[in-house]
Amino acid sequence: MNKHVHVIGGGLSGCEAALQLSEMGWKVSLYEMRPIVQTPAHQSDSLAELVCSNSLKSFRHDTGAGLLKAELELLGCRLLEIAKEHSVPAGQALAVDRELFANAVQERILKDDNIRLIREEITEIPDGTCIVASGPLTSDRLMANLAQLLGENQLFFFDAIAPIIDADSIDFTKVYAKTRYDKGEADYLNCAFSKDEYLDFVQALLEGEKHEAREFENEFFKELNFSFYENCIPIEELAKRGIDTLRHGVMRPMGLEAPGSDDKPFAVIQLRAENKDKTAYNLVGCQTMLRYPEQRRIFRLIPGLENADFLRFGSIHRNSYLNAPTIFNPDLSLKANHEVFIAGQLAGVEGYMESIATGLLVAQIISGKLKELPKETILGQVWRRLTETPQKGRFSPVNANFGILPAGDTRMRDKKQKRLLLAERSLDCLRAQLGQIT
Repeated sequence: MNKHVHVIGGGLSGCEAALQLSEMGWKVSLYEMRPIVQTPAHQSDSLAELVCSNSLKSFRHDTGAGLLKAELELLGCRLLEIAKEHSVPAGQALAVDRELFANAVQERILKDDNIRLIREEITEIPDGTCIVASGPLTSDRLMANLAQLLGENQLFFFDAIAPIIDADSIDFTKVYAKTRYDKGEADYLNCAFSKDEYLDFVQALLEGEKHEAREFENEFFKELNFSFYENCIPIEELAKRGIDTLRHGVMRPMGLEAPGSDDKPFAVIQLRAENKDKTAYNLVGCQTMLRYPEQRRIFRLIPGLENADFLRFGSIHRNSYLNAPTIFNPDLSLKANHEVFIAGQLAGVEGYMESIATGLLVAQIISGKLKELPKETILGQVWRRLTETPQKGRFSPVNANFGILPAGDTRMRDKKQKRLLLAERSLDCLRAQLGQIT
C-alpha cells in the first residue's frame, strides 16, 4: 500500500489530519496557499490561524462543545493538546493565545519528518489519496475544480468577525472583571449599560453604514444566493430583530452585577483576553459588517470603551461549504472520487473544534484505525449528519450540540443533569469501542 497522502489546506483540520497520519506512518504532503495567495480574512501566513475568535468554547461536559473535547481527548487529538498548552483565562471555556497556538502548531508540523509543508496554491485535485481541508475560504480556482468534479452547485454563507481592542485603551474605572454568577475565576471584563446607553447603542447599530455583500463576491460567485449562518450573525443584524434581542442574547446581563454592588445592569458586553499577557481583548458577540469608521464610532459608545484603540476591526467574509450528504460516501470520501476526502468547514461543520474533529476523523478513517463511532457520541452524530440525507429542508452546517444525540431519559426535568448523563453515556460507549475500560 502506498502510504502517502496529499492534504490541501494548513488550517485546523488539515494540520490535525497531517499530524494524525504522520504518527501512523504516512508520508504527508501538506499544501498551504498563503502567502502566495492571501484570503480576505487571514492576518498572517501561519498554519492553524484562528480567524474569527480565540475561543474554542466550553470544557463543561453538559455542553456540546465540552463533550466533543472529551471525546477528542479519548481519540488522541493533537491540536487540542497544543491548545491547552497555550490557553488564556476564559472561565470554563478554552481560549488560546492565537499567535502562540499557531506558532506551536506550525513548529510541530515543520519538525515532523513525515510531513512536507509546501507553500503553493493547489488548483486541481491531485492523483492519489487526498484530503481537501481548504476551509471556508477555499480559493476560487480550487472551488471551480471541485464544482466541475462534483457536477452540482455548492452552498455558501457569509461569516463575520469581531473587533479586537488594545487593553491600555480600556477605562477600568467603568469596566470590571467578573465571571457570570461568580462561577470560576473572573476571566472576562464587563462593560455594563444603563437603559439609555443600551438604547443609544442599539439605535447606532441600526443606523450604521455597512459593507455590502457585493464587495466579497466575484464573477464565479455573483449568481449565488448568500445568507448568514445563524451562529455568526453580525450584531447589527441581530439588532434588527427587536429592541430587546441583544440584551436577551449576546448582551445578557444576568449574573454580571459589578463586584460589591447589587445594581443590575440593563445589558452587558463582555471582553475576552486575546493573549496570555492580556494586552488585547475581543468584543464578545460583536461580529460585524459595519464599515471601519462606523465601528470606531459605534463601539466607542460602549461604557468604558470611549477611547478604544482598535487593533483589528471586525469584518465580513465569504465562507464556503459543500452539500455533504449528496456527495459524500459513508467514509467522508467523495462519491465522484473515492480517493478524495473532505475535512473541516468545507465538509459542512461549523466551529473550530468541529473542524479539528473532522481532520482527526478523516485521518483515522484513511489509516483504517476507525471504521465507525457509537451513535451515542457527538462526533459519531456529526459524522452521520455529513453522510445522511436531512429529514427535512436543505443541508446546513452542523456543530456539536445535544440536540443531535439520541434521546436519554425524557422524564428527567433537570436539563443539566440529563446532559451530564448523556455525556457519561457517550464517553462510556467510546471507551468501550476503543478498549479503554479500566
